[in-house]
Amino acid sequence: MRDVKAPLAGLILGHGAAGGVATIDLAAASEAANEAGISVALVEQPYVVAGRKSPAPARQLDAAWLAVVEQLQADAFEGLPLIVGGRSAGARVACRTAADVDAVAVLCLAFPVHPPGRGDDPMKSRMDELKAVRVPTLVVQGESDPFGMPTEGPDRTVVRVPGNHSLKDKEAVADAVRDWLPARVAA
Repeated sequence: MRDVKAPLAGLILGHGAAGGVATIDLAAASEAANEAGISVALVEQPYVVAGRKSPAPARQLDAAWLAVVEQLQADAFEGLPLIVGGRSAGARVACRTAADVDAVAVLCLAFPVHPPGRGDDPMKSRMDELKAVRVPTLVVQGESDPFGMPTEGPDRTVVRVPGNHSLKDKEAVADAVRDWLPARVAA
């Protein structure tokens, strides 16, 4: 948990399928949020906590996420506007559950539009998850991400940064989040 005094909102971020919350892009987003007066909770899925490398099915990931968000809304983030998000698979979970938790915005880092090499197969696209979000959404995407480049849309901003799916340019990620996030909680 990265708390700030008198937070304006709470930001809950999940990790990608292959790892935990100690990634450069999640750190950059967390720091930018704290600078904007937003407390941050980084959430590890149960399969990571248990030491497994393979993610659970989507419905289990969503259920675990919803349980954590509900707990945070009843405790540390009680009464605060809620922003949800994450990197890669965590971004997908946040998109699928944003309406269920009454999120005011969604922050996606390295959203996996399709599996690598499958961009020409519309059956493999995950854009529907992103398109279903009805609140302001920021997608920070590496210019050469093999998982594809999402399109802009109503209330969806896509910021291209140097790099690929791992988003290792900490300043570029922080700048994108820093430029977008404060307007999500402005009074």
